[in-house]
Amino acid sequence: MLPINNKRIFAFLSWVCLSLLLVVGCNQTTTPNLSSTASPASQSATLTISAAASLKDAMEAIKPLYAKENSNVKLTYNFGSSGALQQQIEQGAGVDIFISAATKQVDALQKKGLLLDGTRKDLLKNQIVLIAPQNSTVVADFKDLTKPSVKKIALGEPKSVPAGQYAQQVLTSSKIFGQIKSKAVYAKDVRQALNYVESGNADAGIVYLSDAKSTPKVKIVATAPENTHSPVVYPIAILKSTKNVDAAKNFVQFLSGNQAKTVFEKQGFTVTGS
Repeated sequence: MLPINNKRIFAFLSWVCLSLLLVVGCNQTTTPNLSSTASPASQSATLTISAAASLKDAMEAIKPLYAKENSNVKLTYNFGSSGALQQQIEQGAGVDIFISAATKQVDALQKKGLLLDGTRKDLLKNQIVLIAPQNSTVVADFKDLTKPSVKKIALGEPKSVPAGQYAQQVLTSSKIFGQIKSKAVYAKDVRQALNYVESGNADAGIVYLSDAKSTPKVKIVATAPENTHSPVVYPIAILKSTKNVDAAKNFVQFLSGNQAKTVFEKQGFTVTGS
């Protein structure tokens, strides 16, 4: 048995030790996490970008340029028709950034509250062109599509492919849609429409200027006047569900910079950056 005063001393020392342990523990739990304050360039992240099929070549060319400056950020692309990509996002697909070939799809996502506020902007513009196989002599203008010798015309599916919607507007403005409707071969995206003409499975096609410039197997025979279709605008936005806000904003900013602009313009796009 310890004397009464020794018991008091022992209790006091025990209390001091316990207090010290609590202080140390609190300091450890309140120490700032340095990684949380790191810049986007130093944080590791994987960004999934859903982009219109017409952007494939440009985005693939931009990837290594971005990687040189942001080695810890991995870019994963998902290309398709803007309508299909919109549906995927609405169904919960894990997407950080969406680039559409028309405003309609981004408008729909915005109305549903799926976009991160303040991140939407118009990134690019494009043109609508009529193409034919390189060795073709049959088609020289949109009105030539009514010729009996033109059997198949490749178009994007208007319900889900913006290029198809623009094409239908052009043909309607030219007052020939009714005559060529039975010749239309509808594609799941604009790249498939391009492929039909490249392979000779279509006598002509209506695609974006950027697509036509991506291959030597087709030639541009006419450019649709701007007053025959809605403006071809590519909006970009960050999804509200992203877990990589800083990295996503950094990549969107890069797409409006000089390096990306050079790539886009070489492909036939016009960078708006507005």
